[in-house]
Amino acid sequence: MRISYLLAIAVFILMSCQPSPESQSDAQSYGTNYVRNRAPLYDKPYLGLPLGTIKAKGWLLTQLERQRDGLTGKMDEVYAEVVGPRNGWLGGDGDGWERGPYWIDGLLPLAYILDDQTLKDKVQPWIEWSLQSQTEEGYFGPVPFEVEPEPEAGLQKSRRKDWWPKMVMLKILMQYYTATEDARVIDLLTKYFRYQLNELPQTPIDHWSLWGNRRVADNMMVVYWLYNITGDSFLLELTELMQEQAFPWERLFLNEDCYEQQHDPWHYSRVMKRYPYDEEQLDNLCLKQMGGFHTVNLAQGIKKPIIYYQQQPDELYIRAVKQAFKDLKKYHGQAQGMYGGDEPLHGNSPNQGVELCSVVELMFSLEQMMAITGDVQFMDHLEKLAFNALPTQISDDFNTRQYMQSANQVEISRKPRNFYEDVSHKGTDICFGTLTGYPCCTCNMHQGWPKFTQSLWHASTDNGLAALSYAPSSVTAKVADGVEVRLEEDTQYPFEDTIRLKISTAQSVDFPLHLRIPAWCEEATLLLNGKLLREEEGNQLIQVKREWKDGDVLTLIFPSKITVNRWVDYSVALEKGPLVYALKLEGERKLVRNEDHYGDYYSVMPKANWNFALIEQYLQDIPNQFTVSHHPTEAYPWNLENAPIRIKTTAVQMKDWTVYNGMPGPMPWSPRRQEKEEWEFSKIELIPYGCTNLRITEFPTVWFNNL
Repeated sequence: MRISYLLAIAVFILMSCQPSPESQSDAQSYGTNYVRNRAPLYDKPYLGLPLGTIKAKGWLLTQLERQRDGLTGKMDEVYAEVVGPRNGWLGGDGDGWERGPYWIDGLLPLAYILDDQTLKDKVQPWIEWSLQSQTEEGYFGPVPFEVEPEPEAGLQKSRRKDWWPKMVMLKILMQYYTATEDARVIDLLTKYFRYQLNELPQTPIDHWSLWGNRRVADNMMVVYWLYNITGDSFLLELTELMQEQAFPWERLFLNEDCYEQQHDPWHYSRVMKRYPYDEEQLDNLCLKQMGGFHTVNLAQGIKKPIIYYQQQPDELYIRAVKQAFKDLKKYHGQAQGMYGGDEPLHGNSPNQGVELCSVVELMFSLEQMMAITGDVQFMDHLEKLAFNALPTQISDDFNTRQYMQSANQVEISRKPRNFYEDVSHKGTDICFGTLTGYPCCTCNMHQGWPKFTQSLWHASTDNGLAALSYAPSSVTAKVADGVEVRLEEDTQYPFEDTIRLKISTAQSVDFPLHLRIPAWCEEATLLLNGKLLREEEGNQLIQVKREWKDGDVLTLIFPSKITVNRWVDYSVALEKGPLVYALKLEGERKLVRNEDHYGDYYSVMPKANWNFALIEQYLQDIPNQFTVSHHPTEAYPWNLENAPIRIKTTAVQMKDWTVYNGMPGPMPWSPRRQEKEEWEFSKIELIPYGCTNLRITEFPTVWFNNL
């Protein structure tokens, strides 16, 4: 296996990647600078840009550089037993399932966004081996064993023909092509998809594992992408077959009558495993239930109706996804934008776990759905995850992570918790480590920030550019009839409300600039070169179409204010703009040396009281009872010390709300009606959720009869 690894490196050094003239001419034939959906597919409004054309700046660049210097850049050293030379995706006899491709799915976009040759050199052997692994019949990937090997601790060696892990490599190859235009990718995908069309009738997408039917949208997405380049009609026949075999998420999302049969959460992975599906079981499934659905499958599967909508543009598919988000928020939601699910769905208590894989996969699903629909809801939701759930769950140095996070989290310790997987993980789910909980998240977390960076800017089908999410960045792209322009996005967003877009162009050029105005912004102000251009209501996409000149600066001002949202048992969470706020709670971080296979980890224990309740009357008078202060945005803002925005208010300590098994006890009912003489008032400080490790995010409240 070592020889095959070295051979892949040698091939990489010797081979040059030739651009594909077919892709360029195809794009031009469709009247845009970038390939758009080909008929009969729905003509989605926003198109992905080639990998490497969008660059991070400011705090976002620092974040990517920390990834480079942390686990993303050195997984092959830290986790060599899985992603080293023995990996099946390098021709080895070791791990041959999802974890190697998971790592590359984040490493590759990071390498090209940073234009880092060292990282590219780590990626390339995986690309070369995959490209050269294809058989005459079209199969590619790890070579199946003639005799199934003995199990080996820590490795996933079996199921080498499983459709699911190849879906991750398909995404990798698609990204690689957009960065390099290596024509070998088009050849491999065409042959592989013909192979799938021939094989799926007798070997359905869930033949080897249920992940295939739950996550098939990732496969369909790449098939549509290839169809837009080649126009091969068999590809649409393949997606129809995949739709038939896919888990029917849209039916599940729209089902309201599902209380006749409750599913045992300890057997959630067996629910509706095989195609064809049992109609009676389908009638009894919906998102109101706990336990029935694996949260990462859901994060990936939620986009399937909208991915397929491109081929069958029935409003039902979008309505189904919208209903899914409503039900998830109502029955399982947490304030940071995720849902309670420590593997299976687990209700809306702020103590329940949220798996890191679910966060990054839901982000990716939202990135795909917002480009297809142009829906502001998906764009706003993406930012909520990126600026709240994602940064808190990975350490500042990007060397450790939590398998699970919780909205209310007052101890990071190795203790039994009310998590589905907690027993089998020996209480490590919430600890910061490399292998605590399940190691899947150690491999899969790397895609979050790079793909978010890649989704900041899109081309539009009217030959313009679109800013669908915001962060410090730049983009170089073609507009109008092929004129290249550069836009610099100067901002500390989400820590400030102002975004400045500077145009650089060698010639004046007329093109539309599409801009998202978030739903949380009541009215946005647009300035052009310092002068008022116009004002616009929130929750919409607008266009500024004009003849742009070199040096033009368009300034967007999105005024934000503190808002109150109600959660389980009428508890309260505060938001301002795209940021959720949580109690600033200092903790003592300690390295725990550990001899079992979970490895060393960090615990964090609180150094102050956490059991505060907010005051109902003050929530009705936010301008006078809550004070917002701004601090300089450091290069790395995502920790307690560097929090750029802080909110101060008065609260009361609820002394009968105590710790239970390392978690806050059950949420007290709100509001509790009291006399103020019986309570001690305290000043507390709230900071952005993403800056915390320990926190209370969803607070109980007290109503004082005589305040």
